[in-house]
Amino acid sequence: MMLRFVVMLCLLLWPLLGLQPACARDTGVDRHVRHFVVEPSGAYLLTVEQTQTIVKRTALPEHARYEIGYNQALEDIIAVEAHTEKADGRRFAVQPHQITDQQQAAPVDAPMFRTTRRKIVVFPDVDVGDRVAVRYVVRRHTPLFPGHFEDLSSARLQHQRDFRLVYDMPEAMLLHADAAGFVPTAAADLPAPAAGKRRYTWHYLDGVHVRPEAGSVSDLDYGKRLAVSTFADYAALARAYQDRAGARALPDDTVAALATRMTGDVAESRARAIALSDWVRRNVRYVGMHFGPGGVVPHAAASVLANRYGDAKDHATLLVALLASTGIDSTVALVNNGNAYQLPAVPTLGVLNHAIVYVPSLQLYLDSTADSVAGGFLPAALLGKPAVLTRSGEFAMLPVFQQAHSRTLTQFTIQPDGSSRLTVTRTGSGALAELYRDVPGGAVAIPLRTASNGFTQPPGPTRLATTYDLRGSLGEAVFAFTQEPERHQDFVCPAINAEDELRFHLPTRSRVQALPRAVHVDDANFAYHSRYAQRGALVTVQRQLKFRHTAATCTPDDYRRMRPALERMLRDLRSQVVFRRG
Repeated sequence: MMLRFVVMLCLLLWPLLGLQPACARDTGVDRHVRHFVVEPSGAYLLTVEQTQTIVKRTALPEHARYEIGYNQALEDIIAVEAHTEKADGRRFAVQPHQITDQQQAAPVDAPMFRTTRRKIVVFPDVDVGDRVAVRYVVRRHTPLFPGHFEDLSSARLQHQRDFRLVYDMPEAMLLHADAAGFVPTAAADLPAPAAGKRRYTWHYLDGVHVRPEAGSVSDLDYGKRLAVSTFADYAALARAYQDRAGARALPDDTVAALATRMTGDVAESRARAIALSDWVRRNVRYVGMHFGPGGVVPHAAASVLANRYGDAKDHATLLVALLASTGIDSTVALVNNGNAYQLPAVPTLGVLNHAIVYVPSLQLYLDSTADSVAGGFLPAALLGKPAVLTRSGEFAMLPVFQQAHSRTLTQFTIQPDGSSRLTVTRTGSGALAELYRDVPGGAVAIPLRTASNGFTQPPGPTRLATTYDLRGSLGEAVFAFTQEPERHQDFVCPAINAEDELRFHLPTRSRVQALPRAVHVDDANFAYHSRYAQRGALVTVQRQLKFRHTAATCTPDDYRRMRPALERMLRDLRSQVVFRRG
């Protein structure tokens, strides 16, 4: 059930200036109550009530409808009621034909994942100043973990006048909580819990909504959120996952035969493990499905192999089975695949939404879902994050650094009429090589050629920028650092090892009138060097940047210390070459 309070559209549209997102100002939630009645099995009945006021017309496209996501293999929606209330008190009830049920977007050739659906409620005759209300009931008949319950809610982006979370638990099931911005309270307006139930209630503390800064970590790391769980610790969560998923990773004859065929002549264990991971990455299509909406029980390894597609837990299950067939012991590792770098104090899958594989004997992590990263490397979004190993229940920390180098060569050939021919060649190695790989092995390059008229305006002096907005370039890396003048939240700061070279082939008899000076920055984090040279009609700009921090994230204090060095680099990146045609 997709019941996590993460309003992704608002996060994407949040303006870069101001304290609140536009969607927070366009609507106000008058009441939002989520009431879980949990059974000893872990099944539950969830009743959701929401009333909100449409403050501005810009809110109508999004809030004149309400979506309820669910997985029909795990739960049923047993009741939906909704209405529009006009300013004069008139009510217009949502009619049955205004509630539709649709399959969630999923590949048509992936039938194993056709159980995720959504109900769409369309409110009638909605206008500015109206209140829209919905009440629905969900019956979770198949718990993710039998005998357990967990939930994660984070701060809504609209103002919340009354936002409460209510959990009626069996008295024998202790509910652990980690709350930030939520406080325990009573639910006096709700019927008393049934006999044998203990009620836990939290109320959300509304206030100023501070916008997420560019590149910041998830608001789950620093914002208001409530995690609740019957698991005493993450080791218990890991055992529950392993109990449900472990048997699915047992290899059958088909899996074992493939493993032998792929690694029969490979003696070294690390090479075998990487070869198997790369085979899964290239031959088993990844169908993205986070835990919760997709359940936690993977399909059997043999089934994933036969179908040649699966989600992250399916990929991990097949890879564990292949590794076992060659005598390599491994375990699934649960990790966050977004920008959350901390785990709540109580266990919940709301943060652990991705599965990869860890080989303890090789200290090697493998993510076969990452089609642009070869085996032996990890996607940058996973680096430096805590993980939970499902076989042992232990915590692990994913590597902060891995070898990755990029080089961009940009060449402008400027014609006498002011037009230009552009060639870009990008080279990547290590973790970046797979982005540009044409043939296996080594560093690889991708060229780009284009032409531009009116690039310069002869015959007067012409100023040439020395940095161009090319994805993956050194300049882009520096500009990404400096999107905020100051920071108040931790932010992601991955290691950088990049080189850029820019060549201007000027028309014959051109005279260079101004060439920037070289810049060198060396401190605890940055090593930046630029060089400018002219040889006849060729002007060359060379830059190198290396950045490494002790963690995958940086603090606001780190940023304040980095800012002087970043300013020097920015000035250099904005420098210009001035020439006049002879």
